[in-house]
Amino acid sequence: MTTAAELSAQAGEALAAADWENARRLFSDALAQDETPEALEGVARASFFLNDGSAALDARERAYSSYRTAGRAVDAARVAIALAWDYRAFRGERAVSDGWLARARRLLDGCEPTSEHGWLALREASFALPGDVARARERCAEAETLGRELGDVDLEMTAIALDGLARVSQGEVAPGMARLDEATAAATAGEMRDPVAIGFSCCYLIFACERVRDFERAGEWCERLARMAEGWNVRALRAVCRAHYGTVLMLRGEWDEAEAVLNEAADILPAQSGEGADARARLAELRRRQGQTEEASELVAQAEHHPIAVLTAAAIALGRGDTAAAVDGGSRYLRLIEGAKTERAAGLELLAEAHAVASSSADAAAAAAELAEIAESAGTDPLRGAARVAEGHAHATADRLDDARHAFDDAVQLLGRAGLPFEAARARVELARTLRELGRGEAARHELERARERFATLGARGEERAAAELGRVQRPDETGLSVRETEILALVARGLSNKQIAAELTLSEHTVHRHVANILVKLRLSSRTAAAAYAVRHGLAR
Repeated sequence: MTTAAELSAQAGEALAAADWENARRLFSDALAQDETPEALEGVARASFFLNDGSAALDARERAYSSYRTAGRAVDAARVAIALAWDYRAFRGERAVSDGWLARARRLLDGCEPTSEHGWLALREASFALPGDVARARERCAEAETLGRELGDVDLEMTAIALDGLARVSQGEVAPGMARLDEATAAATAGEMRDPVAIGFSCCYLIFACERVRDFERAGEWCERLARMAEGWNVRALRAVCRAHYGTVLMLRGEWDEAEAVLNEAADILPAQSGEGADARARLAELRRRQGQTEEASELVAQAEHHPIAVLTAAAIALGRGDTAAAVDGGSRYLRLIEGAKTERAAGLELLAEAHAVASSSADAAAAAAELAEIAESAGTDPLRGAARVAEGHAHATADRLDDARHAFDDAVQLLGRAGLPFEAARARVELARTLRELGRGEAARHELERARERFATLGARGEERAAAELGRVQRPDETGLSVRETEILALVARGLSNKQIAAELTLSEHTVHRHVANILVKLRLSSRTAAAAYAVRHGLAR
C-alpha cells in the first residue's frame, strides 16, 4: 500500500507539472490516511488552480488551523496570506480578507526574515492600490530587498513588477514600464518558478499598458503570456489577466476577439468577487460601444460599484442627454480611483464632454487641462489624442471654433495612428460638427461619411445611426440659414428645448439660444412655434 508520505510526494510532482486534477486526487488520498497541514495546503493550491474557490478556502482554513495547533507560525502565516487573496478574489469579502492579513502580520511579528514577510508586504501593497500609491511602493521596496537578500527570484521580480505598476499609476510612466518589462522578461525566460508569482507579475504589466494605452507594448507581451498561462492551466489568473487584455482588444477595434475574451473571463470569475465585477464592467463598456445599451445597463447593475461600471453608466447617461447624471458619474469615478494619476484619464475624457454639453466651459477646460498633463507624462498617442478631443470640446463650448477644429483634427490623426478606430471615428464626428458650425458643409459631410463607414465596420450601430442622421441635414440656400441653423431648426420642429438641443449637438445652451434667435430674425418669424411650422412646410423637419 502506498503511504501518505509517498502519495504527498507524488502529488507534489503533479503540482510542479501543473497537473492540478491529479495533484488534488493524490493529496486527497494522502489525507484519507493522515490529515497533515502540508497535504491540506496542497489540496488548496490545486483547487485554486482549478478555479474551485470553495474547496480552496475550506482546505486552506483547515491547513491554517493545523499549522497553528502544531505551533508553526510562519507556515500558518503563509496560508493566512493566501486566504486574504481568496476571500477578495473568490468572495469579494474585504473585511474577512483584511482580518487574515492582520493574522499573518501578527504571526510573523518577531520571526526571523522569511519569504512570507515579503509576500505579506506585496499583498498589502496590491490591496493599497490604487488609493494609497505611496504605501504600496513602500511595501514593494521592502519585499524587493528581502527577495534579493533571500535569493527568492519570484518574490523579488513580483515586487519589481508591482512597484512598476504603482509608478505608472503615479505618473512615472517610463521608469515604471522599465521595471515591468524587466520582471516580465524574467518570467518568460524561466527565471521565475511559481505560477502564481509569474501570473501576477505578467498581469501587472498588462494593467499598466491598459492605463496609459501603450498597446504596442501590450501586444508584444500578451500573446506570449497567454500561451504560458495555457501551459500552466491557471484558469483564474488567466481570466483576470485576459479581462484587462479584452479592454486592449476593444480599444484596438478587435471587438469579436474582445467579446470572446471578456465573456470567458466573466464565465470563470464569480460575479460577487472583485475580479468578476471587473470582467462584467469591461464587458458592459463593450456592449455600450456596440449600441447594446440595455444589455450594457444590465451588466453595469451586476458591477455597479466598480469604477469602470460607474464610468460606463455615466457614458450611457450622456448618450441619453442626461448631462447631470453624466457629470455625477464622471466625478464619482474620479473619487473612486483617487491617488491613481493615470487612471484619471478616462474620467476626465467623459467629464470634458459632459461639461461641454452642459455649457460649463470653465469645467470642460479644467478637465481638458488635467488630461493634457497626464497625456504629456505618459507620452502615448492614444492619451494625446484623448486630450486633444477634450480640448476640442472646451474650445467649442467657448465658441473658439477654429481652435476646436484644429484640436479635433489633431485628435483624428493621433487616434487613427494609434490604432483606435472607435475613438478616431468619434473625433471625426466632432470635427464634422465644428466644420458645419464654420459653414463648411461639404467638408463636414465628407468627415461624417468616413466616420459612419468606420462605425459600420466595427459594429457600433448606435454611433453609425447617429452619424448617418447628422449627415442627412441639408442646407436650404434660399433661406439664408447656415448649416448649423438649419440643423437646429429641424430639432426645434421636433419640439426639443434649447437645453435638449444643446445635449443633442454637444453645444452650449447659450450657443443654441443665439442660433434660435438668428433663425427667427432671418426667417422673419415671431416664435418657436412659427419656426417649427415653417420647417414642416419647407421639408426641413426630420
